[in-house]
Amino acid sequence: MLKKVTPLLLVAAVSACSTPLDRRQANGNDDFINAETTPLLTIPEGLNTPTYSKEYEIPAVGTKSDKSLIGKKLDIRAPLQVLPMAEGTYIEESTNNMRIIIDSIDNYADLKQEIFDVIKGYLAKNDMKLIVEDYASGLIETDWIEHTEVIESSWWGADKVYVLRQRYGYNIDVKPHGRSGSVEITLLDHEELYNGEDQQIILSGDDKRRYTTDMLNNAIAYMSVERDRAIRAAQLEKSLGISVGLVSANGSDESYWLAEAKYSSVWDRLRIVLPEMGFDVVDMDTSKGLFYINLVESGGFWSSLWGEEKLSLKKGNYRLLLEETDNADQTKILLRDVEDNPLDNESINKVNQILSDLMQEDRKSR
Repeated sequence: MLKKVTPLLLVAAVSACSTPLDRRQANGNDDFINAETTPLLTIPEGLNTPTYSKEYEIPAVGTKSDKSLIGKKLDIRAPLQVLPMAEGTYIEESTNNMRIIIDSIDNYADLKQEIFDVIKGYLAKNDMKLIVEDYASGLIETDWIEHTEVIESSWWGADKVYVLRQRYGYNIDVKPHGRSGSVEITLLDHEELYNGEDQQIILSGDDKRRYTTDMLNNAIAYMSVERDRAIRAAQLEKSLGISVGLVSANGSDESYWLAEAKYSSVWDRLRIVLPEMGFDVVDMDTSKGLFYINLVESGGFWSSLWGEEKLSLKKGNYRLLLEETDNADQTKILLRDVEDNPLDNESINKVNQILSDLMQEDRKSR
């Protein structure tokens, strides 16, 4: 096969590069492995032994070190370090596998679903296909991922290509409370081919850690971008006002407010708004959607400071209850007395205008 070339490139016929295998080895020969240890000087009796410098002293080999890794077998590349760059992540290392610990940054988000979406999103972005995806058991396995590098390029024949083929497995485990989980990554299969021939590479534990570390760092970097985007979106959502409308009692029903927002957004906004209305938040129960509040004086600090309308509700203890509706983007807000009895319409109307105004007010995003 004759390849097209330009006249400027006719200065050479072949270009060659080092293979990935060459790059892990020291340049030159490895005759040094046959070097013999020179004995110390024999000092005649009656003379003092000179002081020897320890500047170039080679430390003893550790008991856990692989003594066969010498010469061309020794990998000279600098070790890779796992970089837990994403918010709420840190690392655990083992011999052949890498595990990243992930904490939830949103109490209302499904952490397991987030981790699955991040891993699948990273793999899809880089055209890496899956052959196993089992959400129940938390297992993801990739198909063969190929990295190709031209080592020798000839204008008159086929290029000599180095191909690295690998498969990875991800094991996702989230604790029952849902606030913390982990992802363990394992190198399942590994092949290296040069010019179509299998190089029969046997990986050491260090080799496997290098590959899994690199793969994990890429996934963490992707998670970092996604979490930063989610944090900014959450900040923006919290800064926007929430439309609230009063639904008056009809028959045996009680009056309530209908907020046009998700349950979690309404809960977070009320934590800010209630003190501004003059209520002391004595306690909260997120599992029941309850705020235990106390009105010490009519009107809050902000109302008195700016001379705005004060709350004319009777002083005392109250319960504010949040309920989800059939529509996920709507939430009910109910105000009751300390014994959990509905307030009359007159009391609700006294609260309505101030609550609605403060809930609907846009806030600056930090």
